[in-house]
Amino acid sequence: MSVELYPPIEPYDHGMLDVGDGNRIHWEACGNPDGAPALVVHGGPGSGCGTGTRRYFDPERYRVILFDQRGCGRSTPHAADHATSLEHNTTAHLLADMELLRQHLGVEKWLLFGGSWGSTLILAYAERHPERVSAIVITGVTMTRRSEIDWLYGGVGRFLPAQLERFRAEGGVGPGEDAVAAYARLVEDPDPQVRDRAVREWARWEDAVVSHEVNGKPDAYSDRPDDALTAFVRITAHYFSHAAWLDEGVLLREADRLAGIPGVLLHGRLDLGSPLATAYELAQRWPNAELVVVDDSGHTGSGTYRRRVREALDRFAAPEAR
Repeated sequence: MSVELYPPIEPYDHGMLDVGDGNRIHWEACGNPDGAPALVVHGGPGSGCGTGTRRYFDPERYRVILFDQRGCGRSTPHAADHATSLEHNTTAHLLADMELLRQHLGVEKWLLFGGSWGSTLILAYAERHPERVSAIVITGVTMTRRSEIDWLYGGVGRFLPAQLERFRAEGGVGPGEDAVAAYARLVEDPDPQVRDRAVREWARWEDAVVSHEVNGKPDAYSDRPDDALTAFVRITAHYFSHAAWLDEGVLLREADRLAGIPGVLLHGRLDLGSPLATAYELAQRWPNAELVVVDDSGHTGSGTYRRRVREALDRFAAPEAR
């Protein structure tokens, strides 16, 4: 199904923001400098922001701000370099970066848009700074609870037993051992061949999960450039092995802090890696949020899914919605 998105646009401004600890994050702004401010929070962790996301926003009505989180995309230093320490790359650091970027760009309040890991970061930021958020649109809702991580790197294997067996075997994961923790060690191994093999096997597993969804495609992760893939796997394993440094269930428990912020939660009913239950639980605790379940979509979306995302953002671009 073809979906009419807005025409491709190029940034009218961009820069590198020094956020401390030797890190500089890349940011860019597109659309109307006087439009409604919106921040795109990319997934991963460690995926970096892409150009396609810009097309969901009406360029006449939005000031769209995108940034690459620490260690990925065009931010420096890059996590593809084994010498780059991830010590100062945690959820708390990313939240502080977002707030510093808001101040740097002179934004009073902004809409937050993102999905997958980005939704966890959005919720954490909004619960910490609700007065800075005008609205929220989330796709593929996650809260990075241990239970969700265990499902993505284990539980979902009931549908993919052969692929899970390989993932664990290639990672040297013993009985009862946590696969994410094992791979987090492997991608930091002194031997570059060990690191590279771990990156490839992690990507093979991620590919298997999304490729078996409706509208899934093979090599969705593996076809990234080597540096981008290495940074993605290294940062993801780092975050998920620490459960994103979040107390289990804290984002759901403190969802009352989102009261008064309008939101739309879009989730594919057939999402294999991030089951719908997470979005449903959040919608029950956040009375200002509308849950939109897209029946023909998995984690990677569909034509219907993309149309509903564009419609949600169009709704909040209206002056009366700000």
